Amino acid sequence: MAAKSNSYLDQVMAQSAELEEDLRSRSGPPRSTAAPQAPGAPSPMAKRAGRVGPAREHTPQGPVEVRVSGWWRWQTVLVPPNAFVVHTRRGAAEPLHIGLGVSFRFNPATDSYLVVPGAIQTILINAYCICSELQGVLVQGYVQWIIEDFATAYRKLDFSDPEDPMRLVNVQLREQAEAAIKDKVSTMGVRDVLSDKQPIIEELTARLRTVAEGAGENGARGDRGLGLSIVTVQIKEAVVSSNTLWENLQKPYRSEQNRVARLAELEAQQAVAARETAVARATEEQRIENERELAELRARNDAARFDRESAEKLRRTTRDHDIEREVADLAQQAALHALRLERDKHAEQLDNARLQQELRRMQLDAELALTQAKTRVAHESSLLGLERERIGIDNANSRSETTVRAQLIDKLPAIVEHLPTPTELKSVQIGGDTLGLAGLVTQVSEIVAAVRDNAQS
Repeated sequence: MAAKSNSYLDQVMAQSAELEEDLRSRSGPPRSTAAPQAPGAPSPMAKRAGRVGPAREHTPQGPVEVRVSGWWRWQTVLVPPNAFVVHTRRGAAEPLHIGLGVSFRFNPATDSYLVVPGAIQTILINAYCICSELQGVLVQGYVQWIIEDFATAYRKLDFSDPEDPMRLVNVQLREQAEAAIKDKVSTMGVRDVLSDKQPIIEELTARLRTVAEGAGENGARGDRGLGLSIVTVQIKEAVVSSNTLWENLQKPYRSEQNRVARLAELEAQQAVAARETAVARATEEQRIENERELAELRARNDAARFDRESAEKLRRTTRDHDIEREVADLAQQAALHALRLERDKHAEQLDNARLQQELRRMQLDAELALTQAKTRVAHESSLLGLERERIGIDNANSRSETTVRAQLIDKLPAIVEHLPTPTELKSVQIGGDTLGLAGLVTQVSEIVAAVRDNAQS
């Protein structure tokens, strides 16, 4: 049967291996022995050959932006104002320059310098602790520190890491902080660790200040410090490693809270039920009231509609009666007008008949008068003809040759007008000097007969 693995022991062993790796000094190019040479800068052999170029500047890459200008023995190191620097020279017992943001001339053959960030540093702490009840507790916190006395710090601390000069210092302070937290938590119970973190903060602050600042029991600073200053110490969280223990610790509070919540829920349900009953009753009352109001409104609407319909029916009936009466009046007026027209027509017919009778009478009278006049004229004509005949007879009896010739001469123009135009001329010579009536008549008769023949041909 395989033995159960100890997860806490595995964690401790992994942390120890990680600590050894962190504490191991990382070798790199010594930053303090010589500054990097700018690309294209002349070497000593080039200088000896007389091929020295102009001075150039170079900014090395790293945690602190330090600029190095110049060439070979005549270089200048420009340090940012927020970085500590120490400048030493071969053969000198004390540093030539030391402080914050100090720039200086640098000779790579005899000088060396160290630049360290002067900003505040933050260390994150994850301490796996064992409390007095032998239960695992994870305490998380952070420590903030800053360099206060760089003249002491650069002698006692290792800032040789070229990538992160503060790495080894942070690792050492973190291990001391975790050790202090574990010592303090081992004397406390689980509930004390979870509920009150102030004793842990006080213990951790006191120990770190003793180590970093060299403070004694009465707070006086000594010369045993590291030249550092602890800014603040805070514990963010404390978590029980065992889920079962964490749940058991929470069960009383959760049970109490469940009880309170259940009672509150029951009270809420009771209040809600009462409220729902009241609301349902109010809703039912409101519904009944609404139905009553709706019934009254429907009744009023029905009554108003009935009144409107009755008024409309009465108006329509009255209108129909008025129309019928108007139609009857119009029919009566039309009948009267027709009677008047008929009467006028009969009167006109009577007048026409009377006029026709009168006209007929007048025509008859005219015909009678005409007949009488014709008769009288005929009678008179016959009498006149008789008279004319008688006068003609009398004239014939009393007419002489001279009278006849005079009458014929008078009628000659009229006779000539009615004669046709002659196409040929025939001359008839009648001999004798004196012509009598008989000879003249004979000549005229022959002329007339010739003209008639020509007209007929």
